[in-house]
Amino acid sequence: MEKTLDGIKVLDLSRVLAGPWATQLLGDYGADVIKVERPEQGDDTRQWGPPWLGHESAYFLSTNRNKRSVTINLAVRGGQSVVRELASQADILVENFKVGTLARYGLDPADLMAANPRLIVCSISAFGLTGSRAGEPGYDAMIQASGGLMSITGPEGDDGAGPQKVGVAIADIMAGMYAATAILAALRVREKTGVGQLIDVPLYDSQVAWLANQSMNYLVSGQVPERLGTAHPNLVPYQAFRTSDGSVMLAVGNDRQFRACMTCIGCSDLGEDPRYASNSARVENRASLVALIEERLVCERTSHWLELFAKEGVPAGPINDLAEVLTNQHARERGIVRTLDNAAGDAVPIVSNPVAFSQTPVSYEKAPPLLGEHTDEVLQEWLGYSAELISELRKDSAI
Repeated sequence: MEKTLDGIKVLDLSRVLAGPWATQLLGDYGADVIKVERPEQGDDTRQWGPPWLGHESAYFLSTNRNKRSVTINLAVRGGQSVVRELASQADILVENFKVGTLARYGLDPADLMAANPRLIVCSISAFGLTGSRAGEPGYDAMIQASGGLMSITGPEGDDGAGPQKVGVAIADIMAGMYAATAILAALRVREKTGVGQLIDVPLYDSQVAWLANQSMNYLVSGQVPERLGTAHPNLVPYQAFRTSDGSVMLAVGNDRQFRACMTCIGCSDLGEDPRYASNSARVENRASLVALIEERLVCERTSHWLELFAKEGVPAGPINDLAEVLTNQHARERGIVRTLDNAAGDAVPIVSNPVAFSQTPVSYEKAPPLLGEHTDEVLQEWLGYSAELISELRKDSAI
């Protein structure tokens, strides 16, 4: 069956997470993704364990399905020549080297695009290709910190815990998502013009861009957003509350839901109380309302409240751990977890792409590759190299 990106060739020179996340999405949509890795070492994340599945780290497995691995030594001329030839055949090149590194290897994106005018190059970096910070390196945690996310993440007030980072490398992941959507947009433009373009995706700028309402709250009010724990700056009640046996997350988004929520907890009069009847009033009187709700919810079990809230259409949910999330009935019904067999004979569990197309299904054809698993295959298929030439390149440590 046809895939969304059938026939699109992607040369993936990225490693760790932001770039690989973008290229994994393109692979899911049917593109032929060639992951270029360092001989013997590979992507940094191949060593980021435990845990391990066979000899592969769980971290690497999480972001490299639907790709073929080719090992090329960019530090030698022969390897650089191979990359230039691969780029001449590619539709898309994704890289996240420190700015200027590819040029030092004789692989300046401008030169690659001059040789292949249809090539779309997506460069992911810490602070972008221009500006005084362009040459600085960056990892997710420092971007979460310097890009503002940590200042609004963590327990409310000064309880000693201080700012917290998100439990996954969300700055990297969101940069990868921005990169993937930008690449798809550039493909659409190329259909009209026949010409590729350079895409600049900085981790820092991406982080700032998706602060969404928090950024706008500051720009409109001039007040610096603070940490609120699980609470929401613009909606009340919208936070976790303790129950007699755990916690429940309430997510009340409008006045009707609020009135229904108050009925569920036996406080229907509060639904019409002028202190709480509108969301703006609830935000203004957050402390007193939260205290009232806390008093009620702590008296019954989580399951009791979830059943009542569900009947009345009040958005609420349990705080599940990952064991529950990945094994519950919804996960089974939706096929959230799948397995793919790799070349080592291991059944690799993967978390499915959440997108479902009615006509061009997501691809689940290739397990994350073993290091250099497809080197000969790709060089023969993309470039027509003979076995003898490949052998010479290997002798010269180019591949």
